[in-house]
Amino acid sequence: MLSGEEFGSLFETFERTAFRLETLAVYSVEEEREEFERFLAGGDMGPDWDDNPWVRSMTDKGKEVSRVHVLRSPLTDYLRYELASYPGNITAGETIGIIDLSEQSVTDLPDHDFWLFDDQDVYRMHYTPEGAFIGAELLPANRLAEYQGYRDCSLDEAVPFADYRECRR
Repeated sequence: MLSGEEFGSLFETFERTAFRLETLAVYSVEEEREEFERFLAGGDMGPDWDDNPWVRSMTDKGKEVSRVHVLRSPLTDYLRYELASYPGNITAGETIGIIDLSEQSVTDLPDHDFWLFDDQDVYRMHYTPEGAFIGAELLPANRLAEYQGYRDCSLDEAVPFADYRECRR
């Protein structure tokens, strides 16, 4: 199992594509705590929210970054915070889709997060019940087709983030 730092290095070494399926209603990320509190208080989120530099560091090199977030309305405070940051990720080049299980039924997806890098390496993400990252488990090659199928299904079922947000206004 890879720790946070070890897992983070994968974002510097993948060559073409990084896809994430997100499934949790709350993530407990220590590095986000201050920003999350500022968001809840209605504070200024700063320029990184307009154009995410972490995403930009990958897309400026011609790499594709995408995710589908499986969630259920009503949104938790954390999901409101995360979704509020998505426009800056999209500006930086990430493609984001939403599957809201309170509006649609999708049964062919796992109940856990994963990253798929370059369509060849799958990492299952492990979290505590409170949403704190434990580590990333590299799955064996014989599971690749299964997770490629999850990716394809989620992309087919997802609503583009801009459309999802527009329906909420």
